[in-house]
Amino acid sequence: MRPAFMFALLCAIPAVACGSNKKQPPVAAHSPLADSADQVMYGARFNLTDEGVSRAHLVSDTAYFFDDNTRIELEKVNIVFFTITGLKDAVLTSRVGTYNSRTNNMIARKNVVVVSEDGRRLTTEELIYNQQRNQISSDSAFVMTEPNRRLEGVGFRSDPNMKNIQILKGASGFARGVSTQPTVLPAPGNVPTVLPAPRSAPASTTPRR
Repeated sequence: MRPAFMFALLCAIPAVACGSNKKQPPVAAHSPLADSADQVMYGARFNLTDEGVSRAHLVSDTAYFFDDNTRIELEKVNIVFFTITGLKDAVLTSRVGTYNSRTNNMIARKNVVVVSEDGRRLTTEELIYNQQRNQISSDSAFVMTEPNRRLEGVGFRSDPNMKNIQILKGASGFARGVSTQPTVLPAPGNVPTVLPAPRSAPASTTPRR
């Protein structure tokens, strides 16, 4: 892969020299990862499976392979998650990421966005996808929005569709016009903070005399 890249680069040099008066197309910035990678793949596609069931399809603009191809550094990441029946569940995008074939974990970093098929949207700076558990998680600050609801906090655990989300700390948000300030529960250890549901005040039942 690398000799082919060098050949294309060398062939471009005479073209620049001979046609200096013509406008040349922009040249992509050279990544330092390419100098030390075992292999470089452009337009990489990976099917992530669990016991033969396809759980996600990963596409990357550029993939750099290291450590006997067990660690893959990714640029311009796009992952489509699927349900156990094969239906599209959610889509994740990020600027960069790392996939480890030994642990079956993928770490997405920088401008991470997850959008579910039914309208939920989560943004954070770093997110881990556990392929075996089919779980997304993060220890970073995040914001999740959906129609008539907004949640934010620091750290979460969830399924890719974000139907069942646990907020680790600093939970706050609003739902249908009811605001909830950050809440800390007196639970031991690292028990997740759960955003409490709003309660309505009981109606007065004082009998008349």
